[in-house]
Amino acid sequence: MKRSMIKDIANRMTVIGCCLLVIGISSCDSFLDEHVPQGTLSDEQVKSPENAEAMVVSAYAVFTTAEDINSSFSMWNFDVRSDDAYKGGSGTSDGDVFHQLEVQQGVLTTNWNINDMWVRLYNSISRVNSAIALLNESDYAMKQQRLAEMKFLRAYGHFLLKRLYKHIPFVVNEALTYDEYNQLSNTTYTNDEGWQLIIDDLMEAYNTLPEVQADKGRPTKASAAAFLTKVYLYKAYRQDDANTNQVTSINQEDLQKVIEYSNPVLYSNYGLEDDIHNNFRPEEQYENGKESLWAIQYSRNDGSTYGNLNWSYGLIPPNIPGATDGGCDFYKPSQNLVNAYRTGADGLPLIDTFNEKDYNRATDNCDPRLFLTVGIPGLPYMFNKNYMMEETSIWSRSNGLYGYNVSLKQNVDPALIGEYLIKGSYWASPMNRIVFRYADVLLERAEAYAQLGQTDQAIQLVNQIRSRAAMSTQMIANYQSLYGVKLYITNYRGTYTKEQAIKIVKMERRLELGMECERFFDLVRWGDAAKVLNKYYAEEIDNCAIYTAAHFTANKDEYLPVPFEQISASNGHYTQNIGNW
Repeated sequence: MKRSMIKDIANRMTVIGCCLLVIGISSCDSFLDEHVPQGTLSDEQVKSPENAEAMVVSAYAVFTTAEDINSSFSMWNFDVRSDDAYKGGSGTSDGDVFHQLEVQQGVLTTNWNINDMWVRLYNSISRVNSAIALLNESDYAMKQQRLAEMKFLRAYGHFLLKRLYKHIPFVVNEALTYDEYNQLSNTTYTNDEGWQLIIDDLMEAYNTLPEVQADKGRPTKASAAAFLTKVYLYKAYRQDDANTNQVTSINQEDLQKVIEYSNPVLYSNYGLEDDIHNNFRPEEQYENGKESLWAIQYSRNDGSTYGNLNWSYGLIPPNIPGATDGGCDFYKPSQNLVNAYRTGADGLPLIDTFNEKDYNRATDNCDPRLFLTVGIPGLPYMFNKNYMMEETSIWSRSNGLYGYNVSLKQNVDPALIGEYLIKGSYWASPMNRIVFRYADVLLERAEAYAQLGQTDQAIQLVNQIRSRAAMSTQMIANYQSLYGVKLYITNYRGTYTKEQAIKIVKMERRLELGMECERFFDLVRWGDAAKVLNKYYAEEIDNCAIYTAAHFTANKDEYLPVPFEQISASNGHYTQNIGNW
């Protein structure tokens, strides 16, 4: 095919939208060279089922190839703003732009990480739109299902962007011309209308996707239901005052939609794993388990040097001499998170008093999920007795500045090096990253019930999660006898007010989803970020001195600023977020 003809078709396919201007990749030509077969092709050949399917595969692939260690689509890099985790690394200058986010001081619109995430996510959306454009011009049996899959992926890209930046341009018209693309604004839609655009894409996906997919990486009807559940819950907490980021109301109709799309009937092929740890194991027999509603698929031994490995967690492994040499020790669990797993004499969380003292394994009862979430000195790292954790520089590149705890959910047992833990430029593994898991859906359903005042239903769902937590001991069955820990967890009994039920659900989300990069976004969604985080900074100084000057400014720090580079290139069509950036 002649280059001029390629570019003509590219314009009609809106490949230009994936390559140019504010959210582009380096050049259209490089994209076309990579993805369009060379030689002379007819228009019918370009729109063939084979080419359409290739574009769909390319759209899926971008959600692994477009991210990296500093811009992980898991959002761990940005969850360091929460009370779950410290940034980690060798010190405050190691990843200094993330240190600024962690303490909410000195954040600039010109910081590379803020622009980098924006560009990577819009590149992903652009790849999806290119696939949609070609699908719309194609005609083959899988067309409608593939379009539904692409609408799901486009919703995912916009969802990640909206949680980060709030006011974003929505690229939901894959047939935009060059000039129309240049006219996009990030304030065309209110906050509520923005969520609705994401829901519109998801509804198309939900109405078309099958119950089961042969390829595990493709979303199903239940995947779309889980995604709708989450987006409607975000939408319910209205933040439509243009002058603040405060929650002005909680919409009952949206909460009812959460109930509708979290109905267990929709998840007949899914359920809770017997042990929560099964969700965070790399071995093939644990991947795509019954709790995994949709996961980013990684693999090994696919014929390439490193396979399709998950490099996005490459900074997180600790630096263990002779094992994970080169580990960077980022994303370290906070003492505050550890303390949250303490339980009282009744086996329930100490919701209001958990941080009055630091957890002591010799005296304190605790939730078993603590030892499946956090590696703690005196215990085996990744349940391997050959790697006992200590309060030494081996377990803290910062020599204790960020403490000695280590995240477990993103890491892999060093005994599996060469098989499921592989060293390239950084450490990587083939372990999938679960985006939507069934436990999250249950907790979102519980939250909606609690906010609607249906407290019995909310507590019943929380107890399902807690019952599973009590049984999650396959890896730590001997911890009580060998290390003196006191595992004690019970279910809630009795009746609770609406206020109490909401507190219970919020706490359970933290315990179940700890170190899964949901915490900061939950705090912002609830309108709790300023109150919770400023209290956390004040209390955490003794454990992590970096918080001496930390302060969360309400109506500013809830969202990242629109990157300076994007504002400058938008020809006046982008408006900066509030907060005097």
